[in-house]
Amino acid sequence: MTRGKSELRFELRSIGDIWGYGDTFARSQKPMDQPTRGIYRLYTHTGDGCFVPPTSEKQGAAPLNPPVRRTPGPEVLDAIKARVSRGLIGILENHNPPNQMQVQFLARAYSVVWTPTCHAPRTVEEVVQGLDNLFATYRKNLRLAESDPATPNPDWFGLGLAGDAIRLLAMEPNAPLTPFLDEQIDDGRGAKLTRRAAWSEMLQKSRDLHLRQRRQYTNQSMIIDENTYMANRGVAVIDSAHALPEAHLLHYLYQSLGIEPWLGSDTDNGPEMPLGADYYELTAKGLTKELGYVGTYGEVIDWVTSIYEVTRPAPGLPGDPKIMAQVEKIARARAPFRYPALDADGFRAMRLETIVGWRDSHYPSDVTYGERPSWDGSPLYEAAATLDPVEVGYARQMFADNQFFSSVANRMRDGGLRVTMGLLATPDEYDVLKRQPVSLFRLPMSPGRPDFVWADPEDGVVAVKHGSDMLYVSLYWRARYAVNSLARVHYITPRFDRIAVVREETQFDPHGMTYTMPDWTDTEMPGGGHLYPVEAHQADAGTVLPIARVPVTDRYKPGDENVHAGRGTFYKLRYGPYLIAMNCTADRTFTLALPVGGGPLRALTGGKAPVKAGSTVAVGPGSTVVYYVGP
Repeated sequence: MTRGKSELRFELRSIGDIWGYGDTFARSQKPMDQPTRGIYRLYTHTGDGCFVPPTSEKQGAAPLNPPVRRTPGPEVLDAIKARVSRGLIGILENHNPPNQMQVQFLARAYSVVWTPTCHAPRTVEEVVQGLDNLFATYRKNLRLAESDPATPNPDWFGLGLAGDAIRLLAMEPNAPLTPFLDEQIDDGRGAKLTRRAAWSEMLQKSRDLHLRQRRQYTNQSMIIDENTYMANRGVAVIDSAHALPEAHLLHYLYQSLGIEPWLGSDTDNGPEMPLGADYYELTAKGLTKELGYVGTYGEVIDWVTSIYEVTRPAPGLPGDPKIMAQVEKIARARAPFRYPALDADGFRAMRLETIVGWRDSHYPSDVTYGERPSWDGSPLYEAAATLDPVEVGYARQMFADNQFFSSVANRMRDGGLRVTMGLLATPDEYDVLKRQPVSLFRLPMSPGRPDFVWADPEDGVVAVKHGSDMLYVSLYWRARYAVNSLARVHYITPRFDRIAVVREETQFDPHGMTYTMPDWTDTEMPGGGHLYPVEAHQADAGTVLPIARVPVTDRYKPGDENVHAGRGTFYKLRYGPYLIAMNCTADRTFTLALPVGGGPLRALTGGKAPVKAGSTVAVGPGSTVVYYVGP
C-alpha cells in the first residue's frame, strides 16, 4: 500500500453491527444506533510491528487495587428459582403438548427438589403427551427426526433431547415412564402400536441419520454426536434390542472430544475420513483445533461437561472416565486465556481472551473464570460436575471477586427457554461448590501468580505472563485459504493494550498452488457476504498467497476453507521486546538466529542458561521458545 509512496488517501467508514449469517444485506448489516468509539489521533510508523506512542502522548494507568463488586448477591438465586418455576408451570398450564425442548426441561426438573414439578405425576403425563405428539408429527413428516424446528440449530439436535428425557426419567427410582410404555397409541396410518415401539422408531431414525451427517467444527461435532448418543440412550432404555452398543456410541463422543481421531460421517463403506485417519478435533493440550485458537467459540467446556453428564449410568454415579479426564484437560487448557481486567462497572474481574481468536470480533469479552457463562449452563457447571480442585479454586476466585452473581444476572437478561433450562441446576451447583474444601488454585494470569509461557503449536497460539506484561499471540491467524504470514497480537501492559495484526516470518511446505484474494468487503465468511450499496473495494484484492501442503486425503481445491492450507511449519515473530519462535512439526528441528542489539536477551522458556546475542538456537519438534529483548 505504501511502498514508493509519500501520500496515502483513504477513508474511515463507520458501520453498525454485522451478523455474518444474515441472508440479506438488511439482516447482515444493521444500522448504527449509537456514536462510534472516538478516534482522536492517527499515527504512521516504521520499524518493527510494535507501535510505541511518543512520550508526549497522554496515557492512563491501570488501577493497582480495583474495588470488589458488592452487588448483586444471593438474591439472584431466588430470582433463578422464581424464573425456572414460572417456566415449568407455564408448560403445565399450556393447552398444547410440550415441544421437545420443554419435554427435556420437565424431565430434568423432575428430580430438582425446589421446583414445583418435582416428582409430580402431572410432570410425567406432560412428558408422555409431548413425546406422543412428537411421534405423531414425525409420522406426518419423517424429516423431523433429522431437524426439529423447536430446537436450536435443528439439524444438529435431531431428537436427542427426547431421548435424553426418556433416559432421565428411566433413572428415577420409581421408573415413572414404565406404566405408559406398552399402552397402544395411534400410529398415524390407521393402526395402533405401543409407545415403546413408536418412540423407539423415531429415535432410531434420528440416530441413524446423524451418524451419516457429522460435522467437523468442534462445537458442531460435539452437539451432533451428543444428541446422537442421547437418542440411542433413549432407545436402550425402552427397546434395548434396537439400541447400538454403548461402547460403539462412545467412540463417536471420543472423536468429537479429541480422544480418538475424527473420522467423519458413516457411509456404506465405513467412515468417510475426509481429513484422513489421524485428524483430532482438539490439540494434544486440549484446545479446540479448527483454524487456530478460538475465543468464544472455543469455550466448549459446557458442551464437554454435558457430554460427560449424559454418560452417567445413574444420578450420582460417575460417567465415562476418559471423558472425565478430557473435561479436566480442556478446562485447564483454557485457563491461561483469562486475564485480569475491569468489568463494565469498573470492578475487579477476569476476562476471556478473544482478540487473538480467529473467529472472534468482540472486545472486551465476557467476564470469565473457570467457565464462560453460556445459554446451556452456569459458570459453575464443570466445576460442580467434576469437583476438580483446580476448577473449584477458579470458582472460589470468582466468588471472592463477587462476579458469580453478576455473571448469572447478566445471562438472565436473555428471556429464552434455553437460558431458563441452563439456569435450572445453578442454585444446587452453587451450594455444592460453597461446601467444598478451600482450594488455593487461582487462574494463572491472576495478579501475583508466577510468570509463565504457555504455547500450543497445533493451534499456533502463545500466552505469556512476564512481570506486569501479558502477551497473547496467534501465529496461525485467519489463514483459512492460504499462508498469509500474519500474526494477531494482544499485548497488555499497565498503561495500555496493544491490539495489532503484524507481519511474521513463516516457513511452510508448499502445495504448489496459490490463492488470489477476492474483492470481499463486508465479511470474512466464504462468498463475501452482501456488497455495500456504495462503492467499496477490498484493498488486498488480487494479492496472490501460497498454499501450504494439504494432505492427499482431502478433496481440496484452491479457495476451499481448509485447516492445512494456511498452516506453517515454523513461525518467527518479533514484537516489541518479545521474540517468539514456534516449531509446528512433529519430526523436524529449525534454527533460530538471535538478534544483536536492542538490549540483553533473556530466555523466558527453557531454563536459566545464558543467552548470547547473535548466536543460534535449535527449536525442536513441537516446541516454542520466547525471549525478552531489553533491560
